Amino acid sequence: MATDKKIPYKIYLNEDEIPRYWYNVKAHMRNSHAPFINPATQEPCTKEDLRHVFCDDCISQELNDTDELIEIPEGIRAFYKMFRPSPLVRAYFLEQMLGTPAEIYYKFEGNNTSGSHKLNSAAAQAYYAKKQGLTNITTETGAGQWGTALSMAAAFFGLDLDVFMVKVSSEQKPHRREVMRTYGANVIASPSNTTNAGRKLLEEFPETGGSLGCAISEAVEKAVNTKNCRYVLGSVLDHVLLHQSVIGQECKTALDKYGITPDIIIGCCGGGSNFGGLVAPYMGDKLQGKNNIEFIGVEPASCPTLTRGKYAYDFCDSAKTTPLAKMYTLGCGFMPSPNHAGGLRYHGMSPIVSKLYHDGYMRAVAVDQSLVFESAVKFAKCEGILPAPESSHAIRVAIDEALKCKKEGKKKTILFGLTGTGYFDLTAYKQYNDGTMTDCIPTDSDLKKGFETIPKCKVNEGLI
Repeated sequence: MATDKKIPYKIYLNEDEIPRYWYNVKAHMRNSHAPFINPATQEPCTKEDLRHVFCDDCISQELNDTDELIEIPEGIRAFYKMFRPSPLVRAYFLEQMLGTPAEIYYKFEGNNTSGSHKLNSAAAQAYYAKKQGLTNITTETGAGQWGTALSMAAAFFGLDLDVFMVKVSSEQKPHRREVMRTYGANVIASPSNTTNAGRKLLEEFPETGGSLGCAISEAVEKAVNTKNCRYVLGSVLDHVLLHQSVIGQECKTALDKYGITPDIIIGCCGGGSNFGGLVAPYMGDKLQGKNNIEFIGVEPASCPTLTRGKYAYDFCDSAKTTPLAKMYTLGCGFMPSPNHAGGLRYHGMSPIVSKLYHDGYMRAVAVDQSLVFESAVKFAKCEGILPAPESSHAIRVAIDEALKCKKEGKKKTILFGLTGTGYFDLTAYKQYNDGTMTDCIPTDSDLKKGFETIPKCKVNEGLI
């Protein structure tokens, strides 16, 4: 709902307004998503099944379907104060450039060294690992935002960290790798020769640029074979979306001051953490019949998990070592093209986001890489921020929706998530500026190969 009240260019909250609780949208889902399945027993995973991989507190949050609010420990809130609250910006100049009657707002999560929203969950997971008495953690990273954020958090809490970075991203973003190393992380290009999963993939696909599914396999293998170590991850799972709910809560607090409720909320979708965190409190209200907001998840056409995937139980990694999750998936064996939005190159989608999409509470849009960068450049020229390729997917659809308002003569309020900055993505911007950027969209045949890797197990009977 738009307002005629003059809104400042940036709406800042004060330190006391940093959320004291995470918002658990599952508490309001009439039917929670299906449980994780232990592939060995074909039965729902218990807490004990997950303990050798994840931190205990994170498992408790993962399995919590009932509590709307989960308290944020003071040690994590203290860390948040270094970079939160983040600004909510009224995109006046973008509105003027488009000539739209729409009001456009974006929540900017790039005001920290990691350059992204990922630090919200990195701080929480590192804190819980330290609290549990662990000395080592492992993870994967695509474009590098998560790896950078976790490197910062691990250094702060005194943990050793191994980061398996998707090979093509490691090559495209060497400076992102160096930031991780500066914070003390050991960064390994994935697939690597350091794990059985990596060696197997290299043997089968020696020229591969890697995938997030493979990097997850390597990180999990490293964790379970390292003393006093656990695996942590930056997206997909419920506890990660829970930690990211600080984004949506700050948006709601800021907009409520001016009596504003968005008509449309837009976020990029890779594994689902940014989108899930941005929409959480608003989606919770929608599930209770308190609003009629339109939620739009945006993914790359090169990795169309929601728009062309199957809703089925699948492994979260390519080596098939993780529990089975019910989600939209392209198949754990799907190898995405090396598009520049590395954080969105994942074969699956958050079980929460998948369930909300499957039940019709949101819609999804897939966009071409060249159109994404076209919108990123427009945004940079009028709003003064060079956006990350991932965020620029949301920018593209926000512009499309604003132009639709212009065509229809409707005044709507649009909110989107600007997850981070693009200063480590200059190779991609160079390709766009040079006119050499291409769009790689998988054919039905390409997708079929990925779908064939979805397990034909008891829980998938009749689905594949």
